[in-house]
Amino acid sequence: MVDALKTLYGTLMAVTSAASVCGNLLLLLVLLFNKDLRSDTLGLTVSFSLSDLALGLSTIPFGAHNSLSQPSGHPSEGVLCQGSGFIFLLLQTSSIHSLTWATVDKFTEICFALSYRSIWTTGRSRVVLVLVWLFCLVNATLPLLGFGTYAYSESRFLCCLSFTPDNKYFVVLWMLLGIVAPILTMCSLYGYIVYVARKQARRGTFMCNELHCFYVPANNYLRSSIVMVTTSVCVLVCWLPYISVCLYETLSGQQSTAVTSALSAWLVLTSSALNPWITCMTQTRYRAAVRRSVGMFIRKPLESRPQSFALHPTNRISTTSTTRPPSSPKAPTATLS
Repeated sequence: MVDALKTLYGTLMAVTSAASVCGNLLLLLVLLFNKDLRSDTLGLTVSFSLSDLALGLSTIPFGAHNSLSQPSGHPSEGVLCQGSGFIFLLLQTSSIHSLTWATVDKFTEICFALSYRSIWTTGRSRVVLVLVWLFCLVNATLPLLGFGTYAYSESRFLCCLSFTPDNKYFVVLWMLLGIVAPILTMCSLYGYIVYVARKQARRGTFMCNELHCFYVPANNYLRSSIVMVTTSVCVLVCWLPYISVCLYETLSGQQSTAVTSALSAWLVLTSSALNPWITCMTQTRYRAAVRRSVGMFIRKPLESRPQSFALHPTNRISTTSTTRPPSSPKAPTATLS
């Protein structure tokens, strides 16, 4: 890869890292300061947000540094490369799985509203979260035990799985169970939600809570459909090139062009920067929470300033009088005759 493309790749990775860190910190702060966003499945949102934040602080800066400083390479057997590959695979898998289960939660809330509270309890949500991270830890540990290999990729400037025919069984299994299955599940659920939204948009409907029922106009369902479609498109655009390149290299034994490998790696890491912004900016309750949080931070400095009150001229008290006090009566003077 020529130096200009390396510089461009490093710059894109640096911008992606900054966007990932800022977006996920914003999402975590919004969840921290807005109690109405907290639910039994809050852990799933926090899980994918922390995974994306860790990617923005570890793997993405590592790739940006390698492409901009242009080192000769990292020894694949070294502790740094093996640890970086482990972190990359762990966070990559946990992010997509946590996002998928958050989608399952959203699907249950919309399509099974009456029984949602009994389906998604705090205990079940914690069990799902533990199983997700256990699955991700097992997948990331297997290459360290000899099932698969971590190696430095000269075209991606990252330590990642070695996509060679020698590791095809592990790569294909991880790709199918760890990446393809969650993405297909997510897109299928979003597709069904869009179908339900379009069906409801033709007539509108009433929604009820503990206090009262209210009418939901058709435009609300149409906006929700746009959000679902946007999320699905972003996921597919970010992940499909990476899946295709990795499977091609693994099954054919031939290396893709350096530009193709680098572009697919950058796109899949860009998903960690897009996920929080999509969550914050496309969901009404999150947008409202962001506005409240920003307004709270703006008001605090203003409230801490000393305030001066200007009195109307008619309300001012003067210490000097503009009129003379009445003069005391003079004493009579005697006259000599």
